Amino acid sequence: MKEFMKIVLGTVVGLFLTFMIISILSILSLAGMMINEGMSSPIEDNSILRINLSGVMQERSESNPFAMLMGEEAEGLSLEDAVAALDKAAKNKKIKGVYIDAGLLAASPAMAQELRQAIVKFKKSGKWVIAYGERYSKMGYYVASAADEVLLNPSGGVDFSGMASTLMFFKESLAKIGVKMQVFKVGTYKSAVEPYVCTEMSDANREQISSFLGGIWNQVLSDVSKSRKRSVESLNALADSLTLIAEAKTSVKGGLVDRLCYIDEVKVTLRDKMGLDDDDDDLVFTSVKDMAKSESLDEKVDDEVAVYYAYGEIVDVAAQGAFGQEHQIVGCKMVNDLQELRKNDDVKAVVIRVNSPGGSAYASEQIWREITLLKKEKPVVISMGGLAASGGYYISCPANEIFAESTTLTGSIGIFGMIPDASELVSDKLGLRFDGVKTNKLGDLGANLGRPLNETECAMMQSMVEQGYDLFTRRVAEGRGISQDSVKVIGEGRVWTGQQGLKIGLVDKIGNLEDAVAAAAKLAKMKEYRAVPYPQDEENPFVAMLNKSKSGYLDSQIREVMGEYYFGYSLYKNIQNINPVQARMPYEVVIK
Repeated sequence: MKEFMKIVLGTVVGLFLTFMIISILSILSLAGMMINEGMSSPIEDNSILRINLSGVMQERSESNPFAMLMGEEAEGLSLEDAVAALDKAAKNKKIKGVYIDAGLLAASPAMAQELRQAIVKFKKSGKWVIAYGERYSKMGYYVASAADEVLLNPSGGVDFSGMASTLMFFKESLAKIGVKMQVFKVGTYKSAVEPYVCTEMSDANREQISSFLGGIWNQVLSDVSKSRKRSVESLNALADSLTLIAEAKTSVKGGLVDRLCYIDEVKVTLRDKMGLDDDDDDLVFTSVKDMAKSESLDEKVDDEVAVYYAYGEIVDVAAQGAFGQEHQIVGCKMVNDLQELRKNDDVKAVVIRVNSPGGSAYASEQIWREITLLKKEKPVVISMGGLAASGGYYISCPANEIFAESTTLTGSIGIFGMIPDASELVSDKLGLRFDGVKTNKLGDLGANLGRPLNETECAMMQSMVEQGYDLFTRRVAEGRGISQDSVKVIGEGRVWTGQQGLKIGLVDKIGNLEDAVAAAAKLAKMKEYRAVPYPQDEENPFVAMLNKSKSGYLDSQIREVMGEYYFGYSLYKNIQNINPVQARMPYEVVIK
């Protein structure tokens, strides 16, 4: 018996020690990966910058330690890195050209447009750009069409079928579980609430979507027409021919691509461009990340134009749990960050890169206040990304100048409130009953799930929303130097493209982030400066590993599976945690 116990105890101790050793090795391995993640490999002579156009394009790169541990890519393509890489590659003698490995890229039209502009600018250096894809998504092709030569696999296809926007409606789904939404809003076009109270688009929403979708498609046609030397009329005809499922040679005949070839033939093309023989060493590629992190000539200049990235939903407090890992603009954090920039003597001007659908009206007001104070001490310029609408426009309006891409979605000046009524669910379906006492007639507001808001409470909510709209339009009027009545004419929650916004005074100039930085430097009267991204990640890698919870990794997998429906689902799950008064539009206007 003693010998048996010794064997059992020895086995347990052995398993425990093995587990501890494996855990320590895993942590050290992960730490090593994170350290390497922050380092760049040296750029070799006769290199090709390789840009992988696939997955979801992010505003900035954000590593996920759990994804790395699972052996997956830490992050998708970052617009910030890609633009920086192209700029540096144009000036670096070791880089001879760019190879675009195109695929199913998902990106907002404005972000794709900005990356495309960076490719066009790179070509001015005299270096070549080759694009190849097995299948091109719409935005993937839009970007790749700027290349000198566009190649397609003989069994592949190009998605060039025009654009569409689809909304998902939850009203009947909620009704099945006994929940309905009590909605309060100002603005005929304020459509963020429609998925919860309608089963189809309103006429006003259909009108605004048709307007901005047409504007975006016209810009895509114009750019592709210029690069591919094809008429807009012929491109529209191709869009009606279902090029994605047609024979690949249809895309060649129509001028969307130059020729069909397999990947081995692409390598021959690249070798020819590099002046290599078949027997020479393999092609040398450098990654976007390594190129972006390589040293710049302006890194020794002291004066800064701070580029502050504000992207995601605007919230009062950072969300937690499985759906809390998406990047957000946390009101109090952004206020503190801007205060630091205001005190930083090296920062002479600030560009705020806004890519947001809005969110909490309260948080938007706090950020507006801090930008107003910052503007009194140094120039502030806004660079709008794919989306700078509602609260995203609220925090943009006080700036000295506002830049937007022609395909940016902006405006949506309106306010709404939305409170779920779950009385049918808890009372009729679950059989719960509520009883209690209160000292005043509104004492149980929000505390009794067994009843909807009464008439007095509804009137108070509507009044709060109307006051919020009045404040919003007043802020825009002050910032843009126009009357509040004029703002209300173009407000009503309507979404505009950047090009439309320029015509009605919501935007000052059509331009990208680089243009905004140059404008900020000019306002600050700087000749030599460097653009420095903020907020800068100074978090200890081990703390970052702990903060990136397992739920964040699981959330990324759910997002990948659900795709365009992820946002609606996450909002559905977290409706009880959302500030009841919102200055926002749907976070992802799904454009296909």
